[in-house]
Amino acid sequence: MLYLHCTQKLLNRLKPEVVDVGSSTTKLGSWYATVLQWRPQIAMLVNERTLLPVLMPLAPAATLAARFPETLAEILTALAVPHSFIESEVSQMQIVKYAKTQNRSVVGIMTQFAYLAYLAYLAEGYRGYDKITELIARSLKLAHTPCSPLYKGPVFPDKALQELTSDG
Repeated sequence: MLYLHCTQKLLNRLKPEVVDVGSSTTKLGSWYATVLQWRPQIAMLVNERTLLPVLMPLAPAATLAARFPETLAEILTALAVPHSFIESEVSQMQIVKYAKTQNRSVVGIMTQFAYLAYLAYLAEGYRGYDKITELIARSLKLAHTPCSPLYKGPVFPDKALQELTSDG
């Protein structure tokens, strides 16, 4: 089971049943999500444990949770995560519970990632953001951004993911 902690902006868009916080059964743990009001609109999801970012098209919003595991699998594959770990994560993400954001640190990181992604979006002249391959490439670049909550450890989300997957 996956707990997807959404910003109020995204919850207003999705209109899901919101539950009290529980714990995800995935090894990566809970994910945080927001909507980036670009054209086309983008969903940004950030892992609470590793701060790994995932950018994907928001539309159709009703299927966001169903499309997320496949997009995550592509990013994990690109980051050379073991196939057995990916299969385990994807299989446990079939049931999704929506919750409100709880961790202000992760929300702050999402704001920083959104700013960096938006600068790249402007610099590249609004090109390519309607293609999932471009969003995956942007996610991989953001995954190699130093994050202050990780300074006592691996510093970068992709390195935090590598540490987590090599341990278990």
